[in-house]
Amino acid sequence: MKPVRMVCIISLCAISWIAAVSQSSDLDSGIIDARMYPHLQAALDAAPESGGIVNFPPGNFEITHPLICTRENVRIEGAGAATHIINKNEDGQPALILRHKNFEKDPKSEIWRVQLADFRISGNPKSGDGLLAQGVNEIFIHNLSIDHNGGHGVNLVDCYEDPRIADSILTYNAKAGLNILRGHDIVVNGNQFEENQDALRCIDSYNLCMNGNNLDDHLRDGVVIENTYGSVLSGNMIEECNGTAVVIDRDCYGITVSANVIAHNGGGGVHLIDAWGCAISANTFTINAKRAIEVGPDSGRITITGNNISNAHIGGKTMRDDETMGIILNKTSDIAIVGNIFSGLATHAVRMEGQCSRIIINANGISDFSIAGHGQFPAIVGNESSAEVNDNIITEIPQ
Repeated sequence: MKPVRMVCIISLCAISWIAAVSQSSDLDSGIIDARMYPHLQAALDAAPESGGIVNFPPGNFEITHPLICTRENVRIEGAGAATHIINKNEDGQPALILRHKNFEKDPKSEIWRVQLADFRISGNPKSGDGLLAQGVNEIFIHNLSIDHNGGHGVNLVDCYEDPRIADSILTYNAKAGLNILRGHDIVVNGNQFEENQDALRCIDSYNLCMNGNNLDDHLRDGVVIENTYGSVLSGNMIEECNGTAVVIDRDCYGITVSANVIAHNGGGGVHLIDAWGCAISANTFTINAKRAIEVGPDSGRITITGNNISNAHIGGKTMRDDETMGIILNKTSDIAIVGNIFSGLATHAVRMEGQCSRIIINANGISDFSIAGHGQFPAIVGNESSAEVNDNIITEIPQ
């Protein structure tokens, strides 16, 4: 393609001819320059069936209907946040849809290997998802900014094989920042989530690997996992959710929550509602109200080890007065609570509610507790006849 400065000095007919030649060259090379097309949808439609790259230029692109990409083996790439797709739709429609061209006739149709990078999508309270991907295998999302959409920021539905979401920022969306429905071998790494309804929802899936993300100020919960097997959450910062930092529910098993900082969440830290064979280890739980960890009656076979559950305390001084809660065991069984530190708690370190069985509470350090009760709450309370409680170091209850 000739430089733009040369195009400017020739006739409009010549410009049209050059654009036509450039489009033909695009098709030959598989590199689509959206500047040479009347709108972004035309550039997406021009991508070869065999795949290629669609380059979106800088600029604000207002749309009232979804952009739709039906190609596979394609990469859609912008110029960073300067490429801004603005969804003006007020009928709940997404900004960008990825799916097979026959999807509406056959919802089981799939495409493979779509990559999205380096652009921004924003919406409004009446718009839909920022990005809706349906039946896209090996989707790779990175370096996107997706904000202020009326639905989910990113909604992956039946993107079963190996979805990857990395180095993106998902903020101020009316539903989840990232919603995953029926995914497998999922990687969510190095993203920022801010003030969505929930940060991430992973439903009816397998093998979520969520590492190194920053979650802050969510209007409901941080991470919600349901009916999902064999997953790991590690090295994440989950702070100041109005609800619970991590919710694990509905036939989950084999999930590890480890080495996260879980701080100042209004609904508590980790709630195991329906979870089996899970490990909660080496996390820092700081000033979580209601509970640091709760194991519900439909959960069991849980290890809770090496965690620090505390208030905000530095060098003999309490930095803030938020109530810090400990562990609740609610009619559950086969639980090991070993090697944790509990300090600066409003009430108990461990409270057993209802009939619990086969509980081990061993080698924990418990100090500065029962603050709200002025020493009236014991460190460990409940059905102690069904629990092996030994070798814990419990300091004198403050008076």
